[in-house]
Amino acid sequence: MAQPDNQSKRFFESLSGAGKSIAVLTSGGDAQGMNAAVRAVVRMGIYVGAKVYFIREGYQGMVDGGEENIKEASWESVSSMLQMGGTVIGSARCKEFRSHEGRLKAAHNLVQRGITNLCVIGGDGSLTGANLFREEWSGLLEELVQQGLVDEDAVQKYSALHIVGMVGSIDNDFCGTDMTIGTDSALHRIIEVVDAIMTTAQSHQRTFVLEVMGRHCGYLALVSALACGADWVLIPEMPPEDGWEEKMCQKLSATRSRGSRLNIIIVAEGAIDRHGKAITGSVVKDLVVRCLGFDTRVTILGHVQRGGTPSAFDRILASRMGVEAVIALLETTANTPACVVSLCGNQAVRLPLMECVQMTQEVQKAMDEKKFEEAVKLRGRSFENNLRTYKLLAHRKLESELPHSNFNIAVLNVGAPAAGMNAAVRSAVRVGISEGHKMFAVNDGFEGFYKGQIKEIKWADVGGWTGQGGSLLGTKRTLPAKHVEKIAEQMRAHNINALLVIGGFEALECLLQLYEARSSYEEFCIPMCMLPATISNNVPGTDLSIGADTALNSIVETCDRIKQSASGTKRRVFIIETMGGYCGYLASVGGLAAGADAAYIYEEPFDIRDLQSNVEHLTEKMKGAIQRGLVLRNENSNENYTTDFIYQLYSEEGRGVFDCRKNVLGHMQQGGAPSPFDRNFGTKISAKAMLWLTKKMNETFRQGRVFANTEDTCCLLGMRRRALVFQPVVQLKDETDFVHRIPKEQWWLKLRPLMKILAKYKTSYDVSDSGQLEHVVRNIRPKESDPSGAM
Repeated sequence: MAQPDNQSKRFFESLSGAGKSIAVLTSGGDAQGMNAAVRAVVRMGIYVGAKVYFIREGYQGMVDGGEENIKEASWESVSSMLQMGGTVIGSARCKEFRSHEGRLKAAHNLVQRGITNLCVIGGDGSLTGANLFREEWSGLLEELVQQGLVDEDAVQKYSALHIVGMVGSIDNDFCGTDMTIGTDSALHRIIEVVDAIMTTAQSHQRTFVLEVMGRHCGYLALVSALACGADWVLIPEMPPEDGWEEKMCQKLSATRSRGSRLNIIIVAEGAIDRHGKAITGSVVKDLVVRCLGFDTRVTILGHVQRGGTPSAFDRILASRMGVEAVIALLETTANTPACVVSLCGNQAVRLPLMECVQMTQEVQKAMDEKKFEEAVKLRGRSFENNLRTYKLLAHRKLESELPHSNFNIAVLNVGAPAAGMNAAVRSAVRVGISEGHKMFAVNDGFEGFYKGQIKEIKWADVGGWTGQGGSLLGTKRTLPAKHVEKIAEQMRAHNINALLVIGGFEALECLLQLYEARSSYEEFCIPMCMLPATISNNVPGTDLSIGADTALNSIVETCDRIKQSASGTKRRVFIIETMGGYCGYLASVGGLAAGADAAYIYEEPFDIRDLQSNVEHLTEKMKGAIQRGLVLRNENSNENYTTDFIYQLYSEEGRGVFDCRKNVLGHMQQGGAPSPFDRNFGTKISAKAMLWLTKKMNETFRQGRVFANTEDTCCLLGMRRRALVFQPVVQLKDETDFVHRIPKEQWWLKLRPLMKILAKYKTSYDVSDSGQLEHVVRNIRPKESDPSGAM
């Protein structure tokens, strides 16, 4: 791994927290992942030399004070927290803090301990309260001097209060960030229930109405509807048009008439109609029973959505945000506004807290004034794109409404199966049909292509595909180079005008071979697009691949269980082998999410001295309060230092202090139902790719045929930092290590020092890529823009 340059090192060293005190609190409703954020703040704070305090029970603990409520945190005090839901330092609504008297007490309690840096994890109410507290701070200190509770020196010494916020809310109702801590885990709970309900609904030919949380924000309802292919969704930001009852019943009836045995309707708890009247689950049920006579049940998920273990995404997000929050606090000056650490695409950013709060309040104002289009835009690009994509996929147009198109598009999977591939195929088929095209499914990748395993696929054929793991089309690793002539014949026979390839590294190689074959075969002079889908996340040109999130969750869940198996036993270290070929993404990011002590990967060469150092580090930790250790090894990290070798080394060197166990996770990382992230990511990038293919076919249609032979008509669609980008595959060749099948530069390598810091290693941390203070960007793009953005 490339080490941070000297400038980055000096910059980080200048962020010394010596003599500073940081307090962390969780306020308002709890959310899964809050503990990961608290752990990251505590450990990063201690790492830079600051004193870190827990404030228990949120603002209530700050007002009440005392040793129990405001307590110095130690490194060990945040051990074994990552996998726990809720917040272990407690959260409470505090009326007293809303009063001036309450804030005066809180200021006194903080000054007594020299705390002038606050990290607040909560929703918009908690963060607004923190900002008010900061604005009043100097006045509160003056009052404390007048009352004789603090002296003038304290006023000088603690003259400014610095605030950094992290948004912890399952509703994802805070403007300025694509995802809030807890949202992904809540979606996991919802999708688990939906998947379970679908089997019983199918058995009995039932309609199920699910009521999910979201009093003021329909994000959970909308994304879960997108992720499970629900028939209808009702959200507060976009109430249905008058007469929706009849339209919904027609849709449900039409779905049944095409052979479906179930209907799923998702309702946000704050759903309303155009006149502000509440639409509840029971209202929808009564309507369906009255109009259609369908056997209908209502399930209200309630606080189940808040509970359970945080997902891998939430642990990684919270850990990144926690470290970013500490760096932001250390960089803060007296003139810096209170900021909130946010996520934009795949990048951390800092935004002025009150700008975000103001926009969040503007959403509610727009809804109150029945300006629903404006409310959706104010929610941000991610929300708007989700809504647009859902409308594209859920509502089948009549034949007379479809645009006229004579284009045929083939879709196929290549390489190893990855969870989310089926969601991408479903999205491609339905968007293609909505655009007026004929869609063709190719079974078994390019092997099936040259054998002629190609057939037209219709709207109803992909019903229920979003929740299916693996590849329903079948997938093979066969490359097309040896069979180009037969593939060209099949393309000619079926008049294929565009190609969508969904797969991993092999898919990239396939597109490169087809691009090169254009000079010999005109059949390949058509628009071609690749969607990255591989658990290894080793495709150049994208930060994220379909399937990687599901694999990470599988690794993290297994690591949680393995660590739990040592509970109550003697000290133990687990050596876990992950998949990924030569790419260390799963081992590194899985290690960060599972709280690993080390992760051995090919990209960061290691030798026997590194192994010895890691053993000594673990031995030292095990002599203290730490009971368990976790070491991950990527399968191809080193041909000599195998999993068996590392296991035997640790067993020998740790004798008398800890014992060892090893586990090879194998193909369980490739199986299982896709996570909500992979379903949504696959669905959205596939929809965007289909709209791009449509545009390219129209642009290159000349004299009765499609002819596309430029670089920009053979692309990979990937997530690059903040946006989805189409990149010509030819241009990605220079970014690729073809021998080891990995990109030459990989963004996640910057997360490795973070994992080491949180495991108590002394290492340099590159802050050159950390967030900078920006302003909230209003979503003012034109309506016809393509669906994109992070989940």
